[in-house]
Amino acid sequence: MSQDKLIDFGAERAKRIHDLNDKRLNDMRQAFEQAMPLPGVKKKKPKGKPKKR
Repeated sequence: MSQDKLIDFGAERAKRIHDLNDKRLNDMRQAFEQAMPLPGVKKKKPKGKPKKR
């Protein structure tokens, strides 16, 4: 009866640690983007129609 609801504590801990590491990585990535924005990531203005001459 209790065998169908066994919990693998090692796997659950690994998932939790992985989530914490992902959160820390995302926080660091955002901090670096604010401090040193990448030049290629700037949003480009859409070009309008070329003027006729």
